[in-house]
Amino acid sequence: MTQIPRVLSLCRRQVVIPSKQLISLQARHNYIYRSMMTTPSADRYKLIFFVPHPSLEACKEAVFATGAGTFPGGKYSKACFQSPGIGQFLPGEGANPNIGAVGTVESVEEMKVEILCVGRKTMLDAVQALLKAHPYEEPAYEVYKLENV
Repeated sequence: MTQIPRVLSLCRRQVVIPSKQLISLQARHNYIYRSMMTTPSADRYKLIFFVPHPSLEACKEAVFATGAGTFPGGKYSKACFQSPGIGQFLPGEGANPNIGAVGTVESVEEMKVEILCVGRKTMLDAVQALLKAHPYEEPAYEVYKLENV
């Protein structure tokens, strides 16, 4: 498997390439790129979900209990980013909304929460924990696989 350098930074006169050979190089303005991380790492995912304020902490704690929000090395845990917003939805026939009524457009103050999940199992466990803890019948969430660059 060909390994792609993960992080590049500007440096003078040398570049570290995946084969670990050093190449002397003169680039424009005497700067070139160097790989900062050449070791393979676990797959990383970003879990994003939207939750009404009263259920925010319960949902975060359920997701954190799976190991999500912990950075490699273990020095930081329960890490997330939160931002406020307003969610809107229209419950259709057969829906059993936690907030609002069938046939009526509802707007709710919610928090958007973004959490790093290291490893596929952690991500899958985090999604299951979120679905159990979330008050909505159909929680809104997204999962993105992150590139190691």
